[in-house]
Amino acid sequence: MFPYQSGNYQIPNPYYRFMPQGQYYNPYSDTGWLWWHYPIESKGSYRFSPPQQLTFVLVHGSWADAHFWNGVAAELRSQGHTVYTPEYAGHGTDPNKKVTHAMITKSVVDYIKQLDLHDIVLVGHSFGGTVIQKVAEQVPDRIKRLVFWDAFVLKDGESLADELPPQTRQGFEQLRTMSKDDTIMLPFELFRALFVNTASTEDAKLFYKSVSPEPAKPLFEKLDLKAFHALPTPKSYVYFYQDNVLPQGEGYGWNPHMSTRLGLFRLIVGDGDHFTDTRTRPAYLALKIYEASRD
Repeated sequence: MFPYQSGNYQIPNPYYRFMPQGQYYNPYSDTGWLWWHYPIESKGSYRFSPPQQLTFVLVHGSWADAHFWNGVAAELRSQGHTVYTPEYAGHGTDPNKKVTHAMITKSVVDYIKQLDLHDIVLVGHSFGGTVIQKVAEQVPDRIKRLVFWDAFVLKDGESLADELPPQTRQGFEQLRTMSKDDTIMLPFELFRALFVNTASTEDAKLFYKSVSPEPAKPLFEKLDLKAFHALPTPKSYVYFYQDNVLPQGEGYGWNPHMSTRLGLFRLIVGDGDHFTDTRTRPAYLALKIYEASRD
């Protein structure tokens, strides 16, 4: 049914050797790292500076809803940041799965306008990258910085499906055909191998309980992104080098394949996969998002 071969996704990341060592939060240490303390040089020595206070709008991706961000949002709020996690059309409690990408974008744009948010850091994960691309076109004056975490950055005229490996796209098309409401439900085996590859079996099964069918149409819609690619808005890309959703190499992958489409951008790297760290290491993910967002 699903022509997926796990071996196609085990290509070692050729950029792994460039990963900086020794600077990451260790969730297994006795005290961990007080990640909100950043050293700044002062008269030849170092002192600690409190974090810059930011306003975040976190946009989730496919097969998820706004609860995806609960742990990360709590960590950011605990450090004094303001955090919003909008839900968009076709997700969460919305029973209507016949939505378009434009409807999803409008949900986030309306949310930002209704709350009159300004100077925001707009963060998109996975499919959420395509959402914040379109949102940024409509409210550029309200956005301080765009942050893409292992997120799609589409070229003008592309759909998300255009960036999938042929076998994955074929599998999604088959699953879409089999559904009765034009959705795609991830089989557990696919979710386990690609989305939560660093999780324990028990955690993977627990995470899978929150997965719901994804509206298919927005994944296949080609988007006009001319305005986005002309925006001067500062941009960052957060890349977790164990993220296995896209094969690393062969003209795919998050970084540099997606990230370099942003033009001038800040790159922040981390150790993790596509979903797991939102549950198991939210403080670590919050740190990486903050590093990508601060001035």
